[in-house]
Amino acid sequence: MKYIHYVNGEKTPITNIYCIGQNYIAHNKEMGTQDYGDIVVFMKPTSSVIYNGGKVLIPFISNNLHYEVEMLIAISEDGYNLSTDEVVEHIGGVGIGVDLTLRDIQKIAKDNKKPWGVAKGFYTSAPISNFIPMYNISNFNFDLSLNVNGEIRQSGNSKDMMHTVEELVSFISKVFSIQKGDIIFTGTPAGVGQLLSGDNVTATLGKNEIELNFSVK
Repeated sequence: MKYIHYVNGEKTPITNIYCIGQNYIAHNKEMGTQDYGDIVVFMKPTSSVIYNGGKVLIPFISNNLHYEVEMLIAISEDGYNLSTDEVVEHIGGVGIGVDLTLRDIQKIAKDNKKPWGVAKGFYTSAPISNFIPMYNISNFNFDLSLNVNGEIRQSGNSKDMMHTVEELVSFISKVFSIQKGDIIFTGTPAGVGQLLSGDNVTATLGKNEIELNFSVK
């Protein structure tokens, strides 16, 4: 079983992993996306999760693995049809993660109007950090950064999200409901790019509040 790990030692079994696409305008532009309005949701299986110090395995079907650094939200209480004002009571913490994407497989799926499941949900496609408990958080504005082999590749701030944390959690609760142990990937800023076998990746939330390290096998 995979768990959400908090920096205070608590842990919670992971239930669902929701991911938000197209939530930063600059990233949408670099990907050639024109629709900036609707909340885009896809999911990853719990088998996609790896932790700090883990190894990412590139599936044999792909030659173009991409990184996408993202702020993570951990859900601490079940809820359905929540307003944006009710959301905070259901959030347990914040972390950093990387949505790994098989970009060549995703392009084929997009071109053929098929789902992204394989491109986004493959084994080890969701490296995640530990989570800062909600009682240590005053707001959801955090710097995000990702470096590969010591070189900064992505940097941004969650205040630039098109849809706020409250809006995202509210929307998910109205469509799917939310459950204790859910994780939400909230979207990525611009600067996505390719990872190769042998690369070492570090993702950071805030001013080094949380750090995530993993390698690519």
